[in-house]
Amino acid sequence: MPILSLPMYDIDHASTRRLTATLTTLLAQRDVQADVEWHDDLLPHWRDDNLLLSQTCGYPLAELLPEVQLVGAFHSVAPGCKDLRYRSWLVVRGEEAHRTLADFYDRRAVCNSADSHSGYNALRYVIAPLAVQGRFFRETLFSGSHRASLTALREQQADIAAIDCITWALLRRYAPQALAGLEIIGETPLCAALPLITSRKTDALLMEKLRSVLFELTMDDKYRPLLDACLIGGFAVPQRSFFDEVKKWEAQAAAYGVTRL
Repeated sequence: MPILSLPMYDIDHASTRRLTATLTTLLAQRDVQADVEWHDDLLPHWRDDNLLLSQTCGYPLAELLPEVQLVGAFHSVAPGCKDLRYRSWLVVRGEEAHRTLADFYDRRAVCNSADSHSGYNALRYVIAPLAVQGRFFRETLFSGSHRASLTALREQQADIAAIDCITWALLRRYAPQALAGLEIIGETPLCAALPLITSRKTDALLMEKLRSVLFELTMDDKYRPLLDACLIGGFAVPQRSFFDEVKKWEAQAAAYGVTRL
């Protein structure tokens, strides 16, 4: 059975389940059946030949998933987003809200994972001009998720993190306690939004049905309350090269001698 999953912004699981249920209903109307699954180990999930629809990060798409096909991307209405682009907020504990990014030289960073654009690649990009001999942070902790990175900040295990602005907005709405005691001191530039993907084995007709479902979802007013709950404003189909921007950020950091956090 084809697999459908939306793992990247599952902050309010009830909203995410309503979204995936709506997608499976719209697909069934086009004679396409799909099972909704939830995965913690995402790379094998994204590489599964049975994958009908999932969401990944632009960095894995560009670097680790050459075989998957691009379906498109959601336009988010979260603060910090514009069109098909999003950014990360630079987040610290409240008592350090008066500081700038440069003040965190030789301090401790935390990020969700090394294959994350918003948590790792974007942070590396903005610290690169400030680095000394290829180094800026004293150490970098890997937390496993943006939410866990925020916990690490609050518990003083690290001092600064780059947090996806959509994740931040969803947490503010559904779990504001996760942001307690934390403040934004800066931002990264805008970059390509998270791509929606499908298996290399998805044929042209099935791809057409997938995109038809996503356009209907985002253009029919009856789904607006659901989309508002998920901060989704629209859907578009950019060229795959749109997501190559993440590699340019990596290359520009390397030009400063910074290849890792």
